[in-house]
Amino acid sequence: MYTIPAFLIFALLASAALASPLNRRITNHNNAADPIGDNAAIITQLEQAPTAVARQALLTDPSDWLFDFQNAAATALTTGAGGHTVKADRKEFPALIGTGVSMTLGFLGPCGFNTPHVHPRSSEINVVVQGALVAEFVSENGVAPITNNLSQFQMTVFPQGALHTEFNPLCTPSIFVAGFASEDPGVQQAAQSFFGLESDIVQAALGGDGTVNGMDIDAFKGLVPKNVALGVESCLKACGLQKRAVV
Repeated sequence: MYTIPAFLIFALLASAALASPLNRRITNHNNAADPIGDNAAIITQLEQAPTAVARQALLTDPSDWLFDFQNAAATALTTGAGGHTVKADRKEFPALIGTGVSMTLGFLGPCGFNTPHVHPRSSEINVVVQGALVAEFVSENGVAPITNNLSQFQMTVFPQGALHTEFNPLCTPSIFVAGFASEDPGVQQAAQSFFGLESDIVQAALGGDGTVNGMDIDAFKGLVPKNVALGVESCLKACGLQKRAVV
């Protein structure tokens, strides 16, 4: 009787496992199988997995469960003159699928300003881990804004959908950690989105020609800075920083 060597059986099993659809995964944005860096293939498989056990079978490499905020893909970054933020959501970090959470780190330079924005699908808890922040939000029409001056290891909360902002009042860098109760909390910058509307809509919302001349709308659009911005004027002056020129 011919006996198949044990090492040959092991090799056959290993090759079958590698050929299985459950193991055709993407581990990072630099993977050749994911040239556009959107993790679409693995996200689809994770969403279609019937159980949590099946989802975890798709992510067998320990690195699949690790997100490095200091070495994230370009698509995870939002950068402006005042600093940058790095997000770990379901697109950037597929291991989050099924967990219901995500996170953003904010690195604000001196006078750095995370411009007013909303998260349409989640509340946010925000913790200062270095420096300080002025945190402000208004949840809806008819309620007063809430403002807090946060120092290191203090936290605030922004309700879901509330217009909010974070500002570094110091002449040294500040860092915050923002946690979300959604894998995809979304974000919409208020001023940038508003001035992205049709010019006649923007003009009407600002009070018509009596307030803003329609010919000036495009000029206003050009003055809205990219997030993360530099502000507030008093901080810029105290830190000896030049404000963005108005042209």
